[in-house]
Amino acid sequence: MDELAVIDVVPNEAEAELLCGLLRSAGIQCTYRLTNQGAGAFEGIPGAGAQEVVVRADDLESARAVLAQSQETP
Repeated sequence: MDELAVIDVVPNEAEAELLCGLLRSAGIQCTYRLTNQGAGAFEGIPGAGAQEVVVRADDLESARAVLAQSQETP
């Protein structure tokens, strides 16, 4: 089984989906999951709460490069 690595933590599901879309467009598999920060605080509210964006550990450096490049372009 592939190990997963957290590439970023974002405030909500919408931002997690944006980051994953960017990574997927670069050929990097990505998913996100609710963190345990403030567990239960947003219970019943879909997409609320901090999300961990995760990639395969083997893709971590490539994913970092993609995200860094996206922050450089205006």
